[in-house]
Amino acid sequence: MSARPKILFDPFPRRTDMFLAPEMRTRLEALGEVVLHEGSRMPAEMVERVLPEAMFVLGQTDLPRERLERAPKLKAIVNVEGNFQPNVDYGYCLDRGIHVLVIAPAFALPVAEMALGLAIDCARGITRADRDFRQGRERYGIAGSTESLQLTGNVFGLIGFGNLGRALLPLLRPFHGRVLAHDPWLPEGLLREHAVEPVGLDRLLAEARIVFMLAAATADNQAMLGAREFGLIQQGSVFVLASRAAVVDFPAFLAAAKSGRIKAATDVFPVEPVPADDPVRGVEEVILSAHRAGGVRRAHHEIGLMTVEDCELIARGLPPVRCQPARRETAHLFRSMPARSYAQKV
Repeated sequence: MSARPKILFDPFPRRTDMFLAPEMRTRLEALGEVVLHEGSRMPAEMVERVLPEAMFVLGQTDLPRERLERAPKLKAIVNVEGNFQPNVDYGYCLDRGIHVLVIAPAFALPVAEMALGLAIDCARGITRADRDFRQGRERYGIAGSTESLQLTGNVFGLIGFGNLGRALLPLLRPFHGRVLAHDPWLPEGLLREHAVEPVGLDRLLAEARIVFMLAAATADNQAMLGAREFGLIQQGSVFVLASRAAVVDFPAFLAAAKSGRIKAATDVFPVEPVPADDPVRGVEEVILSAHRAGGVRRAHHEIGLMTVEDCELIARGLPPVRCQPARRETAHLFRSMPARSYAQKV
């Protein structure tokens, strides 16, 4: 009888109990012998020992070509952290039918919900009014809402229409507004099928009153919004940074908020954890959130479900359908920062 296939499980910086419920662990173990290392990245000697018999690699293990050549039974790599990283030879995998998957869709809906909440907060000044009230500076009635925006019937702008944009769109529909979208990776026809208006970036910034930055960080869009772009946004409009800090010129973003041009919120920062003395902590014009939009337990449980269900399909000779697959043309372009060890602190 042949030995059971191996499942190399290298989840750091995540912990297994964060996303793999007992029943999911049982289903995973039914597919093969799980070789798990936690608390740090799996040691090289352990990786080398397991790879020749590995059917699946779950985690962020470095997999250059020389390692992949020693893994003849490998069927899939699932990055359970959430971003395509430059630590895998994607071309080699795709040439040999090895699926490379990422669990990013698990975070789309919770991040979309948070983005909408931040937009409402910015538009109606909820956090600012709370601060004023606690300091005895509250203003009642219309006097406290002179700068507020109403979302219903307004114009929304989605920069990026991937996982996040498509999750946010249904949440915006009850507001009965126009929805503009800009995504250079997608054809206009697809955007129109989702009943959004495809527009250029400048037009979106100039027309939308509630702008959501939802684009993943890539080699092509670093600091795509700078002082010129923020200057196109109408005075008093809302800008929510929900994807990655690298897609904006962060000092220009803060300057636009401090000037009063935009009402702003961000869940992401250029360096995380944010240093204690970072000046951003003193910018009261921006609602600050500590990269917590996707950090809900249900989303983490979804990671485990998606991972196990796709592994089960692949083991049966079927294509995966739950996780996001790497594309030959774009996988090498992603530039999102890997998750830090603070993700362990729950």
